[in-house]
Amino acid sequence: MLLLSLVSLCAGVAAQAVHDAPNQNRLVGAWKLVSLEEPSADGQVHNADCTGMFLFTRDGKASVQVMYRNAQSGSAYTQGGYEASYGSYRIDNPSSFTFHIEGALVRTLIGKDLKRAYAISGNRLTVKSTDPSEHWQVVWERY
Repeated sequence: MLLLSLVSLCAGVAAQAVHDAPNQNRLVGAWKLVSLEEPSADGQVHNADCTGMFLFTRDGKASVQVMYRNAQSGSAYTQGGYEASYGSYRIDNPSSFTFHIEGALVRTLIGKDLKRAYAISGNRLTVKSTDPSEHWQVVWERY
């Protein structure tokens, strides 16, 4: 009975890994920033003037960097107009992943789990926060 339970458990874990693999593999690679929409001080959404790169590895590591052309611009994720963080990621389901921050320019982010909604269409990756108080969207294009 114990052996049957272990076999069933292992089969279930293997099935989940196979299920997650295609989703994770879709993120793997280097992505360049196409657009970043964020709310301005007046609450209106605008396109930020910035450039950046998002990297995902096969073994579940990720790194993101965004540089605003105006050093005074940015958000809670930036310092001096620059955002940089790295860590691990896991696919939660086919439309969301969690980015665990292991290191960041903004040190208050270290140790946080940032849940992100995503969609891939062609060679474009769209990422949004799942936090209803954050109203931004980033579009990345595969290098």
